[in-house]
Amino acid sequence: MAIRLVQVPTAPSARLPRPAAGEIRHRSAPWALRPGYERAKRLFDLAVCLLLLPAALAVVALCALSVLVCDGRPVFFRQDRTGRGGRRFRMYKFRTMVPNAAELKADLAALNQLSGPDFKVENDPRITRLGAILRKTSLDEMPQLLNVLRGEMSLVGPRPTSFEASTYDLWHTERLEVAPGITGLWQVSGRSDVDFDDRVRLDIEYLERRDFWFDLWILFRTVAVLVQQRGAY
Repeated sequence: MAIRLVQVPTAPSARLPRPAAGEIRHRSAPWALRPGYERAKRLFDLAVCLLLLPAALAVVALCALSVLVCDGRPVFFRQDRTGRGGRRFRMYKFRTMVPNAAELKADLAALNQLSGPDFKVENDPRITRLGAILRKTSLDEMPQLLNVLRGEMSLVGPRPTSFEASTYDLWHTERLEVAPGITGLWQVSGRSDVDFDDRVRLDIEYLERRDFWFDLWILFRTVAVLVQQRGAY
């Protein structure tokens, strides 16, 4: 189903009703349409992925073998995520939880540490021992390079959510104007310690500031955050 975009001049802090089905609203802003930057960003994503491909394949193979030996099948976790324009796509990660993690989620609802539609539990008992290491180092995200090559994601952008755009508050949908990323301003500003509303504010800040150098800064800052392992669980 096509997503219809309409312009709504709102502040990101406004608490507005949810959009109608098939409708994503956004503010009119000069940074919303930047075809030159978008093309350069896509070429940069492809160049980095292809440059890293030999090393990435070796790391992916090692991680896949480790998951298979330590935790069995399935090796990969596939989940539908919400991308640009509210379109759903299949995102890939290494499996870091027990196979029946989805069924156990309801039993942990009272321990959820985040507000809104997000769900996060520190020391989540569903996470395997190897999975905890993969999450701390973000190696579980490596398969998403495939999503970048396919054009469903970018190296830098808002993280795609597992919940659909229809669950967003109206002002949340502004984050859907760009391709989701493997990393973004949220990851370098707190990662798991940031609630969804604050994540969206960071996403909108990224939209307003985004350019090639800001993307590079986020990528370099991501490396520092991974070394510190701050807010990762």
